[in-house]
Amino acid sequence: MTPTPTANPLQTLLDAQGLFVLDGALATELERRGADLKDPLWSAKLLIEQPDLIRQVHLDYFLAGADVATTSSYQATFEAFGKRGYSTEESAALMRRSITLACEARDAFWADAANRRGRHKPLVAASVGPYGAMLANGSEYTGYQGVGRDDLVRFHAPRLQVLAAAGADLLACETLPCLDEALAIASLLPTLDDGHGNAMGAWISFSCKDSEHNSQGERMADCAAALDGLPQVWAVGVNCTAPQYIPSLVAHIQRHTRTPIVVYPNSGETYDAVDKQWRGHAIATPAAPYDAFADAAMRWHAQGARLIGGCCRTGPQDIAALKQLAVAQGVLRNGTAP
Repeated sequence: MTPTPTANPLQTLLDAQGLFVLDGALATELERRGADLKDPLWSAKLLIEQPDLIRQVHLDYFLAGADVATTSSYQATFEAFGKRGYSTEESAALMRRSITLACEARDAFWADAANRRGRHKPLVAASVGPYGAMLANGSEYTGYQGVGRDDLVRFHAPRLQVLAAAGADLLACETLPCLDEALAIASLLPTLDDGHGNAMGAWISFSCKDSEHNSQGERMADCAAALDGLPQVWAVGVNCTAPQYIPSLVAHIQRHTRTPIVVYPNSGETYDAVDKQWRGHAIATPAAPYDAFADAAMRWHAQGARLIGGCCRTGPQDIAALKQLAVAQGVLRNGTAP
């Protein structure tokens, strides 16, 4: 039986608030707290070793003002867990654990009446990393040669169904380098049963190499047009991209879609894959380390972005500053600064 298209919780919160505040980075925040993630599993490694730390980071983002927890399933795949000797069912259980941890953090946050004042109940978004994340070779920032859309459908389908039925409110299909992968995922969304007979929805976001193109070199305007109006695609945008490219990318996307635009760029630093170190400088300044990110976020909102947060090297302080400024400027309705 084909699942029934479900109501869009993102749109419900956008209608109420005017802005949907995303969380920030998970993996680099876990590293900042002492986790060793130099591993092909990346943050999914801690689903095995330190699940409590994942839960705590999710809770801290809720306390900072985030309207969503993006789960630690970005690199949680059957292929990656299989290389560690986990069976198919054991791998699926670890994927489900990523959502359980986020839901537990939300429940703990929401149980405190003080946290509910001026807030709508946050959502949980199951992170879906790209095919390149499974390869662990950086190809989510370059694209794929010789990998067709049918290959990508076969790769994503089993994991998507596990995540869809595990209790999340939506999927966060992120850091996609190419349109083929986005369309492969979009074709699967109407078939994904959330466990209650409803089809699962998603935001779809691309990694981009400059102010106009995704990582594989396709125009973001064309990507936005191709995804516009597709069933269960609830937002379209950009993540894990340099912040200086965001204004132009938002403009290109906005002209070709009626779908809400999601943006969550990196801090401004760049990752050296050879030395495995972050280099350069964040958009923050030493005198106001988090205000610069919040100021930029308000400009992105003015340009048309409606779901805004951070990716690599951003943290709870950035989200708290974003939330506080959004409330102060009246961008965020029915919200209170943390």
